[in-house]
Amino acid sequence: MAQSQNTKAEFVDKATSFIEMATYGQIMIGDKAFEFYNSKNPKDYIQIPWNEVDLIIASVYFKGRWIPRFAIQTKQNGIFPFAARHPKAVLRACREHINADHIVRSLTFFQVIRRGIHNLFHRKNK
Repeated sequence: MAQSQNTKAEFVDKATSFIEMATYGQIMIGDKAFEFYNSKNPKDYIQIPWNEVDLIIASVYFKGRWIPRFAIQTKQNGIFPFAARHPKAVLRACREHINADHIVRSLTFFQVIRRGIHNLFHRKNK
C-alpha cells in the first residue's frame, strides 16, 4: 500500500483513471496532493503534489451542466485524465489549492477543427 502525502483528506470520491487502460479507484484530495488509488491493485496509484500541478483541463458540455472528465497537466510529467462520480465537487475541492485561473475548459470539437484548418493554410516558412 502506498503512503499518502496528505496529512488530512478533504474530499474522497470514486473515479476512473485513463492513463493506460481504464482503472477504477478513488480520488483523494488533501492538503498537500491530489491522489488516485486503484481499488484492486494497491501498488497502482498516482500522487500529484499541488506545487506540481500546472493546469486542470475540464471537458464541459451543456453550459456546465455535465462534466464527463477532466485532466491534470503537470509541469514535468504530462497529462493525467480522470473521470469522477461527482466532478464538480472534485473541481471545487481542487480550486481550494490552486488558482481558479489554472482550471480551464478544454477545446470543443469545432474549435479543434477550426485550428487545424487555420494551421493548414497559414503555415510558417522556416
